[in-house]
Amino acid sequence: MNAIHKAVHHTAVFDHPEMEDHENIVIVQDANTGLKAIIAVHDTRLGPALGGCRIWPYPTPSEALNDALRLSRGMTYKNSLAGLELGGGKAVIIADPRKDKSEALMEAFGRHVERLSGTYITAEDVGVSPEDMEAVARHTDHVRGTQATGLGDPSPYTALGVFEGIKASVVHAFGDPSLSGRTVSVQGLGHVGFDVARQLHEAGANLVVSDIHKPAVEKAVEAFGAKTVEPADAHKVEADVFAPCALGAGLNARTIPEIKARIVAGAANNQLQTPADGVALKNRGILYAPDYAINAGGVISIALAKPGGNDQEVRKKTIAIGDTLTRIYDRAVRENAAPEQIADRMAEERLSAARSN
Repeated sequence: MNAIHKAVHHTAVFDHPEMEDHENIVIVQDANTGLKAIIAVHDTRLGPALGGCRIWPYPTPSEALNDALRLSRGMTYKNSLAGLELGGGKAVIIADPRKDKSEALMEAFGRHVERLSGTYITAEDVGVSPEDMEAVARHTDHVRGTQATGLGDPSPYTALGVFEGIKASVVHAFGDPSLSGRTVSVQGLGHVGFDVARQLHEAGANLVVSDIHKPAVEKAVEAFGAKTVEPADAHKVEADVFAPCALGAGLNARTIPEIKARIVAGAANNQLQTPADGVALKNRGILYAPDYAINAGGVISIALAKPGGNDQEVRKKTIAIGDTLTRIYDRAVRENAAPEQIADRMAEERLSAARSN
């Protein structure tokens, strides 16, 4: 038994705390390219499991498995809440995207996606570029976010949805739609985070930015006049909004007591380390925009886009993310629940209806 299989085996997959009702977990290796990946299909009641491919240098395969399981479940809820006819899945590739990624590796991943016969549809995520998806598409049709399948890079739509979600959150928290003069701490300046920062700047917000990649920080300082802080301190900034746009699990028992913002609304997936952390935010009077509700613009773009570049339908549905959050917040007040609990209920209601049909 090789190392990746041993590591995954030793986590006792069926007893894994994130296993829940996952339908399929596939361990992928390719000796020629060094590909090591995990593909997790969580739920296909609404349709094929759509979810991006993430490349990250996970310290252990067990951590990669944990991420794949959490992210794939999140995609089920995201696609359901967004009203898409799609289930949820996710792929993670264990590699450093700056050092280990290659065209051949992405093509090998595409061949493995093809073997799943359309039950899993892949797309871009952290560490993966539109060009990488073009390489994947040479070996499978079960890929989105390419020029052949629609609008290409989904990150501008993710950023648009996050921006609209921040506006809706500001209205709910402060009763005022204006972002002018509001301070926003943006943690993570990748494709999505940088574009969110741009839109906030254009709306008159004051920015505090952070990223482990220093050139991105320098670019934001020059373009937006932003102040800077270390990524580990982004949540401690005196701000109206904390916008986590990097990796997940950043909202936890250690960080939540340190948050000084009134709102947490950002693009990162799986921001809450545990369900209890959402309740902790509510108890502190911090408004939390459920991550899979606010960051659904990208999946909307790859699900609904059609070749030819007309994105009117996609933009309309993405902008409506603000309306979805408003419904979540209003229902959370009525039911005295945390917003993510309400988002879960709304997603589960649609999944239950699919089960009964």
